Amino acid sequence: MSQLILASKSASRRSMLDAAGVSYEAIPAEVDERALETEMHDANPAEIAEALAVAKAAAVARANEAAFVLGSDSLVVAGGKRFDKPADRDDAARHLRFFSGKVIELHSAAALVRGQICEWSHADLARLHVRELSDAFIEHYLAHEWPEIGYTVGCFRIEAMGVQLFERIEGDQFTVLGMPLLPVLRALREHDVLPS
Repeated sequence: MSQLILASKSASRRSMLDAAGVSYEAIPAEVDERALETEMHDANPAEIAEALAVAKAAAVARANEAAFVLGSDSLVVAGGKRFDKPADRDDAARHLRFFSGKVIELHSAAALVRGQICEWSHADLARLHVRELSDAFIEHYLAHEWPEIGYTVGCFRIEAMGVQLFERIEGDQFTVLGMPLLPVLRALREHDVLPS
């Protein structure tokens, strides 16, 4: 079996791999995400998420030539606008007010890189229907969920109080958590990182 490195500090991505029984080492990637997004301003969100996943994996792979490196990224689009992680609590409140009554498109991507070769990449989409959110709810929500949601692009942790934001969710639960896990596991088996 080959060594696997997760190029992420994301708690939800680590917990998905842990729950699936995957052995790995976590080494966060240093990538200028905003610069890459700016370069790709004409690309669609799925392409950008996938490119960011590849860039994160490649950044860690440079110093770990023999290992397979798993990179992952998520992008949120709502009302035709792309959203990054909130800068602060007030920014999170603005995001939530904008999301109210809209559909969030969550693009989650993953990539496997070994050496400087991207061996595999994949992007998936989930659509999250946000209910109408009152200002009182947003304040109550942020009182409980900030600063943890400051590390998330959609201002929510679906496995926590964030589930209260939504009326309906279309898509894979792992994609909503931030990584298309079933395709990742298939790719790990195909590349002999996991037994098949």
